[in-house]
Amino acid sequence: MTHYQLRDDIFSDDVAQEPTRAGFGRGLKKAGEQHDNVVALCADLTESTQMHLFREEFPERFIEIGVAEQNLVTVASGLARAGKIPFTSSYAAFSPGRNWEQIRTTATLNEQPVKIVGSHAGVSVGPDGATHQMLEDIALMRVLPHMVVVVPGDSVEAEKATQAIAANGKPSYLRLAREKTPIFSTNESPFELGKAYVLREGQDVTLLGTGTMTYQLLKAAKQLAEFGVFAEVVHVPTIKPLDEDTILSSVRKTGRAVTAEEAQVAAGFGGAVAELLGEKLPTPLRRIGMYDRFGESGAPNELLDHFGLTGEKMAPVIQEFINTTPQYHKGF
Repeated sequence: MTHYQLRDDIFSDDVAQEPTRAGFGRGLKKAGEQHDNVVALCADLTESTQMHLFREEFPERFIEIGVAEQNLVTVASGLARAGKIPFTSSYAAFSPGRNWEQIRTTATLNEQPVKIVGSHAGVSVGPDGATHQMLEDIALMRVLPHMVVVVPGDSVEAEKATQAIAANGKPSYLRLAREKTPIFSTNESPFELGKAYVLREGQDVTLLGTGTMTYQLLKAAKQLAEFGVFAEVVHVPTIKPLDEDTILSSVRKTGRAVTAEEAQVAAGFGGAVAELLGEKLPTPLRRIGMYDRFGESGAPNELLDHFGLTGEKMAPVIQEFINTTPQYHKGF
């Protein structure tokens, strides 16, 4: 049985909601309290990325770089070389979207523990449209050697993840959302870098979610259960390094897998799972996410529904996949 503690009210109409970026703000402040060498650098988006909580508490350890994202990570890498633990924040469309080469050359190539915080990622950014809806960042960051990639599922987990990457001694990417999303975990729920968690047990299909899409998969699993389909839901907040053991153990049991991400499926989370299964457990896989297209302008919930990224829209897709795809077995 799974021992992951979920909130009791996750399927209620008034489920608690908060942006994951709010959890980051609290986590960064706590990391600053725990580590004197934590410093913060921002590209003129301090309040939007919730870095203002750290700035107010530790003004002498905060640097406003301005609208200069390449300089943002270059200065951070220099601070890391000097013994600091630098956190940088901007919109994901700009960092890593605008400064990937500087992240590669100054941070990961030199193995400096720079923490890249990409906020406002995914289509749920909303009215800002395709230019600001960063969908390629998971692919961009997981391909970098030495880079840790974390996509927390809710604000509670984002707070834990921020403190964890502050102490991991490695270059790390933290992906955050702009809009409020349901909180499904609790303060007692486990979080460890590199670990995935079974949130709901089942035997018909493994539903692998990352970030806020895990909540949508929980909703889809609940809907599927009403029709006699029992899905196992696995939350994967760390995309790199991937928790291969937990994923493979679940897929061996169910014989089918579905991934969900608010990002491009090409080379993203779905790509990572496809690589794992292709090499170690060839298994039928359905990837849900953005397929070779940009986002659009609209209300966040409207866009999630339009692109099929809600539990209600995912459930029939998963049902059709199960109906047409046999379960894996030895010798498949």
